[in-house]
Amino acid sequence: MFPVVAFAQQPWYKYSPMDYAWKNVGNAGFSVGIANWISFAFSPLGQPYVAYEDFGNSMKATVMKFDGTNWVNVGNAGFSAGEAVSLAFSPTDGLPYVAYSDRVNSLKATVMRFDGTNWVNVGNAGFSAEAAGGKSLAFSRSGEPYMAYNDDAFSGSATVMKFDGTSWINVGTEGFSEGMASYLSLAFSPYGQPYVAYQDLSVWLTRKATVMKFNGTDWVNVGGDSTGFSVGAVDYTSLAFSPTDSLPYVAYSDGENSGKATVMKFDGTNWVNVGNEGFSAGYAGYSSLAFCPTDSLPYVAYQDWGNSGKATLMKLAGTDWINVGNAGFSADTVAYTNLAFSPTDGRPYVAYMDYGQTQKATVMYYGASAGIYELQSSQISIYPNPATDKITVEISGALKETNLAIVDMEGQQLITRQLTEPKTQIDISNLPSGVYFVRVTNDKTVEVGKITKE
Repeated sequence: MFPVVAFAQQPWYKYSPMDYAWKNVGNAGFSVGIANWISFAFSPLGQPYVAYEDFGNSMKATVMKFDGTNWVNVGNAGFSAGEAVSLAFSPTDGLPYVAYSDRVNSLKATVMRFDGTNWVNVGNAGFSAEAAGGKSLAFSRSGEPYMAYNDDAFSGSATVMKFDGTSWINVGTEGFSEGMASYLSLAFSPYGQPYVAYQDLSVWLTRKATVMKFNGTDWVNVGGDSTGFSVGAVDYTSLAFSPTDSLPYVAYSDGENSGKATVMKFDGTNWVNVGNEGFSAGYAGYSSLAFCPTDSLPYVAYQDWGNSGKATLMKLAGTDWINVGNAGFSADTVAYTNLAFSPTDGRPYVAYMDYGQTQKATVMYYGASAGIYELQSSQISIYPNPATDKITVEISGALKETNLAIVDMEGQQLITRQLTEPKTQIDISNLPSGVYFVRVTNDKTVEVGKITKE
C-alpha cells in the first residue's frame, strides 16, 4: 500500500516561547462595516473563519476566511436576512454552517451551509415555532447539526432542535429550562451527549448558571436535582469539555466577584471552582472558554475591564490562572471575544469587534515572531489516509518521550499512545466516520496532521 505522508505540508518547527507575542491575522478591522455577533471557528483544513451580522451589508450575515494573506468572503457577503450568531463546521463533510434569527421569517431560526459555491438552507428556513434568540450551533459525533436557542414560544426558555437529514426536530421537550435561558452554550460530551449551559432567569434563581444534558429521553440537570449551581448571578456562560478527564467546564462573569471571570467544573458529584474564583483583573465580558489541543489546559478569552475593556487571554497553570502574553493585548476596547485554537499548530486565536477600528472585525493570534522558527524536515508519516480500520504511524527520528493523540474536531482526545517503536499500528475502527487530527509531541516539538476515517 502506497503510504500517504500526512505531515508533508506541515514542517517540523522549533521555537522559543520567550519570543511569542500577539499579532494580527491579516489586517485589523478587515470587515466592510461594523461586525456584530461575531462567531469564530477553524475549518478542518486549519483556516480561520469569522461569521457576523454585517452592518456593511444591511445587517445581513457574512462569513469571511483568511486565505493566508487576506480576509476574503465565503460566497456572497450579506447572504442571509438575519443575525449571524453561531458558526460551526460539519465533522463529516467539513462545510461551514451558520445559524441566525431570520428577519424574513419573523426572527425564527434558520441554518445555512456553504456548499462550495453558494449558501443554501439546511432544511426549511424559519424552522422554529416562534422567534429564536441566543443561538448556539454544534455538531453531534455522527455529524447531525444541533441548535440551542431561547424560545419565544416558551417565554424564552431553552429549546434544542436537530436536523435529521430531512427536517428539524425537537430534542426532548421544548422549553425545558426552569426559566428564560440567556447566553446559551451548546457542546457535546466525549460520550456524545448534548449539554447546554446558560444563565437561568427564573425568578428564584436570580440569573445563576445552570447546565443540563439530554439523557436520550429528557433534559436533566448536571449536578443533581437543583439548578443554578453558581454562588450568585452570572453573565456570558461558555461551556467546554476537558480532553483529559471528559468533565464539563463552564466559564462566566461572576456576580459574586464583581463580574470577574470564574471557571467551574462538574467533578461527577459537585460543581467546583477551577483555580481561584474571580481571577481576572476586572469585570470579564464575553467569556469564551476552550481547551488547547497541545497542552489540554483550559483557556478563557474575555473583554477585560481591568485593562480598559481590551482583550485578555488567561490559562490555568497548576492551580493559578495566568495571562497568555500581555493582559489587554488588543489595541483598543473589544466586544464579542471568541477563542479558538488552530488545529494545525495549537496556537490560540481570538476574534472580536474592534472599537479601535470603528467596530469592525479583527482577529489576533499568539505565536512566535517572524524569523523565530527553525525549519526542519518532517520525520513522521501516517498511512493509509483515508483509513477504515487501522493506521500506521512511522517515525524516522528519535522516539524519546514521544506521545500520540488522535483528536476530534472539538478538541477531544479519543485515542492516546506512547510511541516506543519506529512503526506503530493503531486501531481506529471504533471511531465514527469523519476527519480527525493526529498530534505527535516530544520534549521539544509538536506536529499535527489530519486523517479521514471512512
